[in-house]
Amino acid sequence: MRLLTDVTYLIAVILAAPYWFTRMLVKGKLKTDWLSRFGCGSTLPDPGKHRRILIHAVSVGEVNAIRSLVARLEIESDVELVIASTTDTGIERARDLYGDRHQVVRYPLDLSWSVRRFIRRMRPAVSCLVELEVWPTYVAECQRVRCPVIVINGRLSERSFRRYRLVRPLLRPSFRRLGEVLVQNQEYADRFVAMGVPENTVKVVGSLKWDNANAELTRSDSLRAELGIDSGRLLVVAGSTAPGEHELLHDAVPSGVQLLCAPRRPEWFNEAAQVLHGCTRRSTGVFGTNPDRYLLDTIGELSQAYALADIVVIGRSFGSLHGSDVSEPAGLGKPVVVGPAVEDFKDIVELLLAENAIIQCDAKDLSSRLASLIESSQQRDDLSKKAASVMQGLRGASEKTAAVILDVVGG
Repeated sequence: MRLLTDVTYLIAVILAAPYWFTRMLVKGKLKTDWLSRFGCGSTLPDPGKHRRILIHAVSVGEVNAIRSLVARLEIESDVELVIASTTDTGIERARDLYGDRHQVVRYPLDLSWSVRRFIRRMRPAVSCLVELEVWPTYVAECQRVRCPVIVINGRLSERSFRRYRLVRPLLRPSFRRLGEVLVQNQEYADRFVAMGVPENTVKVVGSLKWDNANAELTRSDSLRAELGIDSGRLLVVAGSTAPGEHELLHDAVPSGVQLLCAPRRPEWFNEAAQVLHGCTRRSTGVFGTNPDRYLLDTIGELSQAYALADIVVIGRSFGSLHGSDVSEPAGLGKPVVVGPAVEDFKDIVELLLAENAIIQCDAKDLSSRLASLIESSQQRDDLSKKAASVMQGLRGASEKTAAVILDVVGG
């Protein structure tokens, strides 16, 4: 079966080579550490009496999501954490957040020899997969060496579910091998069960991201000073923006009000800089000629930017994409404006809308809705209090997740 899986992967890679090679070349990702992707690297020391927990967070969003969970597990004196990530930006962010006290490693390609080598090097007591990332070879190899695999912060969107159903007979054995599956809501729970996970192993615990709304005040103050943001004027922070939204935001935020855009992907940085003509770019350390426009063209600083905001606009929600997470700025008590495209985060958006704790509008109304917020401090305060209250009531997923993990590894 492993040979068949490897052959299938290799055929898929060869057929898709023109696409992925060109994509990686354009994004400058061909220089990645290929040896690590094939499972090579140093072997971790024997954990001894410590319980080694491996957490796989595929990229920046997932790495950020586990912050409160990691903090909770660090309380346990006999626990050793290893953070694995797949993408270069995920590795960079994981090293920034956790590298001073935990091992940060590259998650391997799902080829049998890569996975075997990786697990032999790591020797985890349990492997935790953040959101999804159920790779057949990895799950099978963990089962072979008697390492439980659990899904944490489980999420299976409608788009992903549609794709997975097309190959459900091939993936069902992998889903059935999973131990505990801790998901964000009942809708996701039903989809995991439909993919083959035994119903009694699926638990709804909420989202880890709901626990992460902690303002990093010191780092936020540094960001403000280094960008030259004027604390005496209103600041609109647009997080996880996409092409097309930068023009929209630039036009919607009036002169005299500061706008900071944080594009979702590095390949969108330069396009955003052209739209925000004269902006101060975080990556250069040089003040721009336009004192109202800022570009956060770095990875891992959006939380600090949200902490500085007077108003937050959620990117990837005004075009053809599927939204970005609203929970962190809402949890920080910020007035949040989101567009109509929220498919990937509709559960939390609907909860906030039900309490009048968020503003949702389409692109043509963004300018007027922002103008209303800019003019009314009372409206901003009302939204802030309602959003913070809603998010406060949703917290607790990190504690519940930690309890399950510790139980699995014998704590």
